[in-house]
Amino acid sequence: MCGISGIINFNNQKVQELELLSMVQAMKHRGPDDQGIFIDDTVGFGFVRLSVIDLSSAGHQPFQSEDQRYTMVFNGEIYNYVELREELIRNGTVFNTKTDTEVLLKSYIKWGKDCLHKFNGMWAFAIYDNQEKTVFFARDRFGVKPFYYYSDENNFYFASEIPSILAVLKAKPKANEQAIFDYLVFNKTEHNSQTFFEGIEKISHGHCLFVDLKKQKNTIAPEKWYDLRENVKKSTGFSSPNEFKDVFVEAVKLRLRSDVPVGVCLSGGLDSSSIVSVIIDHLNVANLNTFSAVFDNNFSGDESKFILEYADKPGQRHYITPTAETLYDDLDDFITCHTEPIPSTSPYAQYKVMQKAQNNVVVTIDGQGADEHLAGYHYIFGFYFKDLLINLKWYTLLKEMYYYLKIHKSTFGLKTFLFFLLPKNIRTKTKVNDLGYFNVKFVNDYLKKSSISDNLYGSKSLKDSLLNHFEYKLEHLLKWGDRNSMHFSIESRVPFLDYKLVEKSLATKSNEIIKNGMTKSILRKSMKGILPEVIRNRVDKIGFETPQDEWFREIKWQNKINNIITSESFGNRGIFDQKNVVKKYKKHISREINISNEIWKWVHLELWFRKYIDEL
Repeated sequence: MCGISGIINFNNQKVQELELLSMVQAMKHRGPDDQGIFIDDTVGFGFVRLSVIDLSSAGHQPFQSEDQRYTMVFNGEIYNYVELREELIRNGTVFNTKTDTEVLLKSYIKWGKDCLHKFNGMWAFAIYDNQEKTVFFARDRFGVKPFYYYSDENNFYFASEIPSILAVLKAKPKANEQAIFDYLVFNKTEHNSQTFFEGIEKISHGHCLFVDLKKQKNTIAPEKWYDLRENVKKSTGFSSPNEFKDVFVEAVKLRLRSDVPVGVCLSGGLDSSSIVSVIIDHLNVANLNTFSAVFDNNFSGDESKFILEYADKPGQRHYITPTAETLYDDLDDFITCHTEPIPSTSPYAQYKVMQKAQNNVVVTIDGQGADEHLAGYHYIFGFYFKDLLINLKWYTLLKEMYYYLKIHKSTFGLKTFLFFLLPKNIRTKTKVNDLGYFNVKFVNDYLKKSSISDNLYGSKSLKDSLLNHFEYKLEHLLKWGDRNSMHFSIESRVPFLDYKLVEKSLATKSNEIIKNGMTKSILRKSMKGILPEVIRNRVDKIGFETPQDEWFREIKWQNKINNIITSESFGNRGIFDQKNVVKKYKKHISREINISNEIWKWVHLELWFRKYIDEL
């Protein structure tokens, strides 16, 4: 795991070493073990290393082929590098190191772009061919590893994190107000290639980019190399829970490959607990470190009782308690960690878990991704009900509604069902009106341009909704995980996003995913006898939640929030109806309403403006 950066000058100017070093320095936290740069006239690469596989200097980057034709910078892990190395050796390839870095480069030399389909892992990389004068960039299937870029007629800058690009931009960055609208209205980021900074974009997940330096003018147009929908069509769904278990166990086993200590982020939920149980009880790994965020027992989101199911298991359990006080103290660093606004303090719990983990391990394993292909979110019941309605499966629809109400004792799934039946424009207007704190002109400028309502809420079947979650929703969770972990120089791995597991899950029949009011049916069945029953049969969905509603009622936070939302800069953004914002916060303080997510979005957005837009 590392950080990569680079410069391509289209104006025939040689890349300046100081520029490249400034990009490297801006992400030094991603790789405290080593760094390096490479310059060949108009092309420059920068690299910082977190040593995980082959800790020797053989893993130094930028990495070059023996003849020095190819130079590569690579962030991520190719988990099946051992098998690929053996395949390449059988085909006559000679290796000089034991790194997955060399396996990646030799795979590209052997198979070209097609090598991407052979990789099981997470990656963002750049390969320069000094003979053909080309640069090839690629990102993994689901966007676990980040890749940002900025391009104009003279320059192309790329990096693992946005601050590395900001370090070399000549112009002051501007805010992307469409991204701000989508963030405030839908709580969504990362749903397309845009960022909160105008002009800075991402290579989207499952995409690659080819730049020909011989051309006088390059069009930067990433192309899709991996199509999840097409691969799901070609895949065969799981025939039994045992088959699911076998693929899942192999995914976990692959992600234990490491030359440094590995731990697990244990929330107490079904997903992370399945990982821990498989590692300890099925793979018989001794002395496993787990890391958990716990809260006061009065907080409904505290999962201590489930986490404590593992108290007597082999290994070390580590706990940390995020509080209003710690968030207050960490606020500037947390905002720096994420660079762009996030819609709640939920990622802060993970931030504190990673902070705790940094003293014990270099690699953590996380449960992200299961909710997307196993329908873990409760609002997904709305899509399932819509699916059954459209296909006139009345009996199953009524049965699933009955079980949903009986098990969850909530009407939330029914409300989302009705919301998803609304026309696209009505869905967006309903969201805006429910929030009730926007500047009218801001809404008029950006409401019709937003694609989220159709992309995420317009699905007509359960399978389509899950596919859309991979396309438009998953990446923001992966981004938060990458920032939180790499901020503390930790590599985070996600076995539920093994592409073999994902493709087969999404090809599995819907009634094996949701059944009798229960999500993740096939995972629950596959973990029988492995997972503690009290966790296997959990029906609540919490994740890394925080008691932010109470935090924002504390006096210290009241003072900070009031200072922000009544400030001249906040009022002059042209985004908010400032009077309504202040009124709503007062109602939150008096407990008339709970709008803690909205409060956090106001605070984070304003502090982001001040840090990255106003000051730079």
